[in-house]
Amino acid sequence: MALNTVNHGLCLSLVIAFTIVPIAMAGDPDIITDFVVTPNVPVDGNFFTHTALRSLVGADPPTTFKVTKASMAEFPALNGQSVSFAVLEYPAGSVNPPHTHPRSAELLFLLGGSLQVGFIDTTNKLYTQTLQVGDMFVFPKGLVHFQYNADAQNMAIAVSAFGSANAGTVSVPGSVFTTGISDDILAKSFKTDVTTIEAIKAGLAPKS
Repeated sequence: MALNTVNHGLCLSLVIAFTIVPIAMAGDPDIITDFVVTPNVPVDGNFFTHTALRSLVGADPPTTFKVTKASMAEFPALNGQSVSFAVLEYPAGSVNPPHTHPRSAELLFLLGGSLQVGFIDTTNKLYTQTLQVGDMFVFPKGLVHFQYNADAQNMAIAVSAFGSANAGTVSVPGSVFTTGISDDILAKSFKTDVTTIEAIKAGLAPKS
């Protein structure tokens, strides 16, 4: 599926996302000015404009799951505004692995394809849904969640809005298996053996 869907769908989703997200309680501190100025940067219309998403229009689809963010790091004018945005591209059969956003809920809007999505609450109950084009799904703040494109032929594309300029992302596989926790501790925690833990770590290691 070509990414030309972004042309009209992105505009619609921007309107929806930025209308709804500020209504929610944001996780960012309140500011006492209209906006936060970046030092040594002229403050004019360009400061409040982010053009990086233009690169998605008409681009070739990615070969692996890809996130293009417009958060405070990429768009400094968002500092203090309690909102950010991401475009998520899912090639056929790809997954956005289980992860959390510690500082914000996520409101996902599906532009193309279909997605299996889900999150787990603090009682370990799983909530899942299969989304079609035009559907929205909310992942509550801080809860583990995922998205999976089960279609073996077609890609999916979605946009997500966050009630924080810097929602943060904590990958469950990455934070558990790639941060130096002892193999013995992991083996005991997952009721398996060190050989299995080593195999998991090897599979998550960056490809050279």
